[in-house]
Amino acid sequence: MRNTVRKIFSGFVLVLAMVASATWPASADLKLDFTKGNFQPMPIAITDFLSGDQLGVQISGVIAADLERSGLFAPIDKGAFIEKISNPDAAPRFDDWKVINAQALVTGRVTKQGDGRLKAEFRLWDTFAGQQLEGQQFFTAPDSWRRVAHIIADAIYERLTGEKGYFDTRVVFVDESGTKEKRIKRLGIMDQDGANVRYLTKGKDLVLTPRFSPSRQEITYMSYEGGKPQIYLLQLETGQRELVGNFPGMTIAPRFSPDGQKVIMSLLQEDGSANVYAMDLRSRTTTRLTSTSAIDTGASYSPDGTQVVFESDRGGRPQIYKMGADGSNPQRISFGDGSYSTPVWSPRGDLISFTKQSGGQFSIGVMKTDGSGERILTSGYHDEGPTWAPNGRVLMFFRMPPGSNSPSLMTVDLTGRNLRKIQTPNLASDPAWSPLLE
Repeated sequence: MRNTVRKIFSGFVLVLAMVASATWPASADLKLDFTKGNFQPMPIAITDFLSGDQLGVQISGVIAADLERSGLFAPIDKGAFIEKISNPDAAPRFDDWKVINAQALVTGRVTKQGDGRLKAEFRLWDTFAGQQLEGQQFFTAPDSWRRVAHIIADAIYERLTGEKGYFDTRVVFVDESGTKEKRIKRLGIMDQDGANVRYLTKGKDLVLTPRFSPSRQEITYMSYEGGKPQIYLLQLETGQRELVGNFPGMTIAPRFSPDGQKVIMSLLQEDGSANVYAMDLRSRTTTRLTSTSAIDTGASYSPDGTQVVFESDRGGRPQIYKMGADGSNPQRISFGDGSYSTPVWSPRGDLISFTKQSGGQFSIGVMKTDGSGERILTSGYHDEGPTWAPNGRVLMFFRMPPGSNSPSLMTVDLTGRNLRKIQTPNLASDPAWSPLLE
């Protein structure tokens, strides 16, 4: 269990202490199995957290929305509740929850401390076994209540699925406003559910393809300041920006290595080809990894840093290839009809996501790392740019409808059945998902 979480965003210090309330016997019976073909979301009752104001209702609402949006849980309508929880420390009347088929029950309380902090407590109950599964308490600043809600949702998700959650994360993206002819693009960052949007650039210069570092609160992005592409590193904790370099032949921003010490990118050559390079961020030295007359681009590291996946048209049309992180042993792994692009290795290391163009449509799909088991998760007129949630179960991408230049952000899980739109203040594209915050 994490003991202290300390993050600084634009000078704001968040200190979030997490303490287990007690140790209770855990039930081995209540565990969500979502690997079966006829999976049904688990019915779960999430009561309003007790508080002296609406904050408890807001926190429980965010928890319910997180769990419901995952596609694995079905929060029960509060109008069906029989028991009104007045003491979240006491065992509930389990029969009242069994009769409405609540497989699990969440109760909680929010109180204001003498030092101004909030204390948020929750308990997770197995209603049919009649016992508590989890209980934790958290202390935080009042304006960080949404983050507490996401962390509680993660704890519930992990206890009931056996997998890490992904709700206490952020997404950096390109916010788009204005007309098609005068489009303003600026970097935005938000919670994974679309809340707490704030802007990282002012929109004076065109920005493209932000990428999150896997090891720190840092992003890379491309900016066309002065009309030429430049790559920047932006520290989210301090707002400090650093120029990585001017790369006239670059079309998308680089991606980080798993340790955050390198970036991998593609640069155009004078003969019109493009090759993959790795740059050490400390020394700023670059190493060429491919050397062909084709266009090699869209490179992404494997989670262990030993391999790289990329797209190349060396076979006639864009397909997916992988090679060693030093450029050794390149081999083609996609062989389907159509063109493949934007491959990204899953954080789990077991799958590679991609964009596929075929039959007049764009699709978001996944394949195993040897190219087998290709599955299309969703298709549309223009779906592009997948990015993985840190637990490797959900992808975010952007979608444009026919006849428009109006992108929006979407999520889809690995079943392909749980497709959701993320609400943003304006049009949005090029999402990049953060690791879990710590």
